[in-house]
Amino acid sequence: MARKTQTPPKNFEDALSELEQILSQIEGGDIGLEESLVKYERGNFLIQHCRGVLNSAERQIEMLGKAADGGLTSTPMAGGAVEAEEDRDRED
Repeated sequence: MARKTQTPPKNFEDALSELEQILSQIEGGDIGLEESLVKYERGNFLIQHCRGVLNSAERQIEMLGKAADGGLTSTPMAGGAVEAEEDRDRED
């Protein structure tokens, strides 16, 4: 099946909601084989998108650390890091 360019969801919560909807439709058995395959492909795309968002959040959390005075300090991520990862995930 040829891969089409997928439109990423607006946010993480929308991706999860769409995944739940896809799962319900596929499990319900009310859609045909071809549509099930299209939805399965979309679901895989959404899973990869969510993984990218979660990995980015994890890296941001790991950047938080204790300062010498016992307070918290954070190191900001480079602005393009998230976009570059999302672009890479879309290519997969």
